[in-house]
Amino acid sequence: MSSDGSSDYPRRIVCLTEETTEVLYALGSGDRVVGISGYTVRPPEARLKPKVSSFIQADFDRILALSPDLVLTFSDLQADIARELIRRGVTVMNFNQRSLEEIYRMIRVLGGMVGKAEEARLFARKLQDGVEAVREKGEALLRRPAVFFEEWPDPLISGIRWVSELIEVAGGRDLFVELRDCQDARRRIVDPGEVARRDPEVVIASWCGRKVNFSRIRGRPGWDRVSAVRRDKLHEIKSALILQPGPAALTEGLRRLHEIIREASLG
Repeated sequence: MSSDGSSDYPRRIVCLTEETTEVLYALGSGDRVVGISGYTVRPPEARLKPKVSSFIQADFDRILALSPDLVLTFSDLQADIARELIRRGVTVMNFNQRSLEEIYRMIRVLGGMVGKAEEARLFARKLQDGVEAVREKGEALLRRPAVFFEEWPDPLISGIRWVSELIEVAGGRDLFVELRDCQDARRRIVDPGEVARRDPEVVIASWCGRKVNFSRIRGRPGWDRVSAVRRDKLHEIKSALILQPGPAALTEGLRRLHEIIREASLG
């Protein structure tokens, strides 16, 4: 064992989604990350690490060649990847955080796994304090505009739980709040006509891996009468900032949400 006990914890970690990579770097353990998802953009220096996966596909031979003592995966969408790695003798931790509280918990659990429990507790508290500071600003808005967040255009999918919660923190009202607890994206498919009927004041799109096509949004049948379209309140937030359930969503993603919602609340 080393003098600080670090050898008691995983030293070669492969992260198949970005948020765990970002957390490990924030905890001062970026040197332990030996492989990443090809979608990783945060922190920028992590992009230098070997890319071993997309989101639902992984290069198993390349992962094994890195001799990981821990692989971190996320959600049921990576269940097949996790199963195959386990079958090949790899230790896997599959996180499944979907809410703000679960994101904080993921950070604390991951910190404990790498011997950084106190650092993780402080980091989670810092993030939570930042979220609550934005919540105060959101509550101070004169009104809460109705927001439709579209996670995918075809079929049209409304926002996942942590996005819905962040919309409320930022001062908005999620147009399909009743769907926030549906983990399966197929259960969050909505009818474009129903979106138009509910008449969002703001539309925020984040299409993972694709640039948002605003002309396509405006051209949906009946959407010419939607308040957000008529008032040109159509916005994009990059998926890396909002659709990763980790630090990016709680910081830059939330700040951008608040900017958009605050502007919409004024007129």
